[in-house]
Amino acid sequence: MAVKGVLRLGEVAIRVTDVEAALQHYDKWLGLHCVMRDEGRAYLKAWDEHDHHSIVIRKADQPGCDYFAFKVSDDAALTDFESRIRAHGTDVKKIAAGTYAKSGRRIEFVLPSGHTMQLYAEKEQIGNTLGTKNPGVVPDDGVIRGLRINRLDHILLGGVALDDNVRFFREVLDFSLSEKLVDHESGASLAVFLTCSNKPHDIAFIQQPQPNRFHHISFLLESAHDVVQAADVIGKHRIPVDVSLNRHGITRGATIYFFDPSGNRNEVFAGGYVYYPDTPTLVWDTTSFGPAIFSQDNTPRESFLNKLT
Repeated sequence: MAVKGVLRLGEVAIRVTDVEAALQHYDKWLGLHCVMRDEGRAYLKAWDEHDHHSIVIRKADQPGCDYFAFKVSDDAALTDFESRIRAHGTDVKKIAAGTYAKSGRRIEFVLPSGHTMQLYAEKEQIGNTLGTKNPGVVPDDGVIRGLRINRLDHILLGGVALDDNVRFFREVLDFSLSEKLVDHESGASLAVFLTCSNKPHDIAFIQQPQPNRFHHISFLLESAHDVVQAADVIGKHRIPVDVSLNRHGITRGATIYFFDPSGNRNEVFAGGYVYYPDTPTLVWDTTSFGPAIFSQDNTPRESFLNKLT
């Protein structure tokens, strides 16, 4: 599949109550690399990401997510998406190049679910230490730290108007609806999973009574074996766990959920099926609620369903 238009989730800005504690968590324990700090913010990237950063942490009174941003293929695509978003009836804010660190111009808008989303085409690339000629397969020092995270993978958000979000992502941004969970009696959407790539999802939303809630960010590991090793590191450092080693029915990914020191949920994820645009939407209903969420023990967790920041 030719990847063009919207490429991937490129940046998530997280609020934390203690930046130093957050850096110990994300840099030291998880193994992301802090590449810059300025004015109460820290910028981090995974080892195999070429762009300058993918995570921004900011000190605030309450945890949560300020915004998330997807990278698009080029500046022409950014201009095209701006026109399409306006034609859809959504207000667009233009953000000049340099407003956000190491980044070109952006556009910003608010989704029906209440979340602030941005699109951008340009961000400084600092590489992954391998270079682009005869690069090898591991970092120059041979060390992949912490949980062995390769890159930022996806984001899951909680809010209202899920079906309106689906229409926006499909009709305006050219995403596909890969899977959804519906109430078996009413057919109402409870969770929706959308992709702009060959992954089972790049973004997902779950129904919540309030808009603009943050459920988790997910980091990609190379294999299910790495998820097992991540569990050892998480246990060693007493990182609070929400859901220990398991596998999703939806997406088929191996998973662990845990919390940063401010209470923001993180996930490490590996596997999942390969998605193509002609793959039919997979529909789960609440008669299989447990297996849809956690297929190895078929047990939903109250905290997983209701704890959002």
